[in-house]
Order: sequence, then structure tokens, then C-alpha cells
Amino acid sequence: MGNMFLWVALLMSQCFWGLSGAAAEQSSELERIEKCGTRCSQGLHCRTKPGAWFPPPCQDPAQGLNSSSVFANISISTVMSCEGRQKCSLHLQIKTAVHLTESIHGVSICTVTAGMMSNCQVFTFTKASRGRMSGRKVEVENNCFDISPSQHVQVTVKTVPSYCGVTWTSTYEAPGCINKDLRQHVPECITGKLSYDVKPERKELSVRVTDMLEDYDYFLRLCRNNFICKGTGAETKINKGDPVMSATLPYSRPLPCLCIEGWSLLTDAPRVQVCPFKDRLEELWFGMNFDLLEETLSWEPECQVSAVVALCQKREDGVCLDLPHASQKVSRERITFAKVDPHPQLCMKFTAGPQSWVKCPFADATFKAWEVVVTRQQGQEDVKMLSRITATFSVGQCVKSEGSTGCQITDTHTMHVEKNKPVDFKLEGEMCNSCLVVKRLDVKFAATVIHCLEQCQSSLPPSAAFSRRASLDWTWVVVPASVCLSGIIIITLLLNLLLTVYQRRKQNMNGGCISEKQIDPAFDCVVPVLPTKSALHGGVLVPDSPQCGNNEKANLISD
Repeated sequence: MGNMFLWVALLMSQCFWGLSGAAAEQSSELERIEKCGTRCSQGLHCRTKPGAWFPPPCQDPAQGLNSSSVFANISISTVMSCEGRQKCSLHLQIKTAVHLTESIHGVSICTVTAGMMSNCQVFTFTKASRGRMSGRKVEVENNCFDISPSQHVQVTVKTVPSYCGVTWTSTYEAPGCINKDLRQHVPECITGKLSYDVKPERKELSVRVTDMLEDYDYFLRLCRNNFICKGTGAETKINKGDPVMSATLPYSRPLPCLCIEGWSLLTDAPRVQVCPFKDRLEELWFGMNFDLLEETLSWEPECQVSAVVALCQKREDGVCLDLPHASQKVSRERITFAKVDPHPQLCMKFTAGPQSWVKCPFADATFKAWEVVVTRQQGQEDVKMLSRITATFSVGQCVKSEGSTGCQITDTHTMHVEKNKPVDFKLEGEMCNSCLVVKRLDVKFAATVIHCLEQCQSSLPPSAAFSRRASLDWTWVVVPASVCLSGIIIITLLLNLLLTVYQRRKQNMNGGCISEKQIDPAFDCVVPVLPTKSALHGGVLVPDSPQCGNNEKANLISD
């Protein structure tokens, strides 16, 4: 048990050392070497040879010989050798200190990477130098082990000859391309730098490339980054000799996973990505589909996103209340809600982190599965339920109290409605200030719809309200009758005027005697003189004038 704890402590210390060392290398400039090689302590002559494919078995160590007594201060690091500004390679540098004894003739260092065979180098000491340096601590350093960026390697140090149990082993991770020094000088890490300008009115991205790998063509494309970056269009090539390293890439939608990807025309070349719209999560909440036959509402994210999708009912004030048991977590797969009532108030709420968005797929739909139809005749409301599908509803009647927004349900019943067959609501009691609470029962997710009827004038007493309604009803009778009577009077006056004009014209045509007058001296009034046949012989007929009070017959006056 004690040995097990010792090994755990040793592994944790090695891991901590490896992580801290790697972190330092990730942010620092690497040591440069002109040429790889082996270096031993002064006075110790070393010879280097490759390790055997099948090394001999280990020997039993001499008394007191163990790993801690032999090895000390073993360090692993990464160095860089360069043939040009962008032609550098990485090497693993291993330094080890050994307490030299007569039984130790040299050191063996082996490295193993994933999927690769072991690479061993043997460093032996000459007999003469071994004898001079026996009992001292000597150092051996080698930096000829090739390594790639971010590569994991296991390093094993043994003595020569190999003694059982006298072994030092550790793991190491080479610095990755995140290191600025590597991004500028190691071909495997040189991706180029991308900068861009967004032109939303034209839906274009203007991309510029700098610090690319020299003497190589460069490629650009747009892709959707969902675990892997899947291209959305053709690749754009920038020739290595072009004076301006830029291109224009069109896009259709500013999705958060839409990225610009660039790479050099090199085998297994690293790629760089920048995502201009990574914060535009609101662009994801589209593409909801509703199957009318199956009554299923589904949505599939176009980008990988960690969100919660819920069904909710939108109120008049804009607040969307979640329906019970109607939420699902989404990452990449399609989500589906079965048996959904397609009502305009039923919406989907998307929550990602602290933000939420509400989308109502049925709000603008021309097709309404069902609706409450109200018609008014002679001041009365006729309320019916009309459904485009056969469905079952729960119908409740409630009354709003004065000054309150709540509605207390007084009666509830179930209503079955056939397709395209209106059904009358059987309302009981006073309809004043009352509402209908309607909800579909034959689905799993449905909105509870409140439809309020016309409200009464609460400021008037019942008798005044009745009198007002009665006066309004009489108004509809009196106003049209007055209009018709006025029209008749106007027409009559016009006809009388026309008749008078006609008579005067006719009399003028018959002699114009209508203008002559006689004044009755007894009554001081005007009496018209009518011409007769006797007038042709010098006589004038004077009729009775009822206006002057003369009741005598007409007299014939002759010359």
C-alpha cells in the first residue's frame, strides 16, 4: 500500500512538472541550435550508437544500486534548428545526470510516440575516462530526437548494461502551434493571419491574408464548424505571386458557426479559422417545421449550440409563459414536440446562457386550426366555435370582476367539434363582462385561450344602461326616417316650383292678361281680372274673392 501511494505521488509530481514546463514553453521563445548532437561532461569521452532492435535482458543490480542512487536532475525540453526564416524543425533535448560507478558503462535513452516504434540511442563511456570519473556525477546531453508540435512522447533512461529496476521514465508534450515562435518559423504551424471586413448589405466578406507560408499558394473558403468544418461553397485560390493577398467570399446567412478557413497548398498543412458571426446566436432560431397531419413541431440547429428549447404561451404583454413538461436540451440533434396545437399564441422559447429568444411559428400563419367566431345582431352577440380539424375542446365560462385582470371560471364543459361544422356555445347566465376559456384536449401541448365578450358600461346602473341601449335602438329607426322625410319635402318643393314656372309661361303665351289688377275699394284688396269670351266683346268677368270676403257671384261688367 505504501508503494502504491509513492507511485501516485511520483506520477502527480511528474505531471505537474510536465504541465508547468509545457506551459512555460508555450509562451516562450525556444532555444536555437545549429546542429544536433551529444555532449558529455568534461573529461568523459562518449560514443553514440543506435540501440539494438532486441536489447539483452536486464541484469541483477549490485547491492545499493537503484534509480535514485544512479539518476539525478533529468530534464526534457524542446529546441529548434533552422535553415531559413520559415524552415525550422523541433528536437527533443534530454539532459541527465548519472552517478558513475565501475558497474555503469554508459546510458541508454529511448523515446516512444503514439503509433511509432521505439527510438533508442546508446551513449557509452570509454574505459579510461570511466576509470578517471568513477564515483563522480557526470552529465549526458542529447538533442537529436525529432519531435512534432504538440506531440506526446514517453522517455525512458536506463544504464548500460541494463540493470533491473534501475530505470527512469517520464512523459512529455512538445509545445504546440499556439506558441508564437512556432507559428512564425515552423512550417507545420504557419497558417497565415486572416483579417476581414463584413459587408452586410451585399452579404460579402472581404478577407486579407498576411504572414502566410512563403513560396506556396493559399486557399480560402467558408465552412460551418460543427465538430468538423464543412464547406459551404467553392474554394478561392490566392496565387503565391499575387501582389494583393485578398479575396471576397459571399455568404447567405450570418450564422455563428460560419467561419473563414485558410491554409497553404501543403500536404497536411495546418488551417486557421476565424468566425465573424460567432456572437450572432439569434440567427439560429429559425427553420421550425410543423407537420399538419402528425401535429408535430420540430427544429434542428444549423450550428452546434448548448441551449434549452421550451414551448410557451405568449400573452398580450409579450411575456411567454412556459408550458408544463415542454422543455428539451439541444446540442446538435433535431428536437421534436409531438401532438402540438398550432395556435398563434403557442411559441418556442430558446435559452442559451443568460439570454432567451421567443419565436412564434404560427403567429403569421394563414391557416388557423380553430377559432372563436363572434357575430353581432341587434345588439346581441352570437358566439360559435369553428374548427378546420375534428377536435375536442375544454370550454369554460368566467366573469371578470371590476378593476381586476383575473377571470374566475364559473362553469366548464367539454365540446366536440367536427371539421368545418360550427358549433354554438351554450352560454348560461349574464354575458356582461364574461369571457370564454378554451383549450384543446386531444393534443399534448396546447395554449389556453381567453376570449372576452363585449363589456357592459359599468359606470351606469342597469336601468340607465337599458335606456341607453333602447335609445340607441330608436336612433337607428328615427335617423333613417328623418332623412327620407326631408327628401320627400325637398322633392315636393322642387315640383311646386316647376309647376308654378310652367303655369306662368303658359299664361304669357295666352295673352299676358294675368298682370292686370282691380282694387276692390270696399276691402282694399287685389282682385285678379280673368278674361272670358265676353271680354272679347268689351266685358270683364270679376270673380268672387274669398280673401276679401266677397260672397257674390261673378258680375258681368259691360261698357
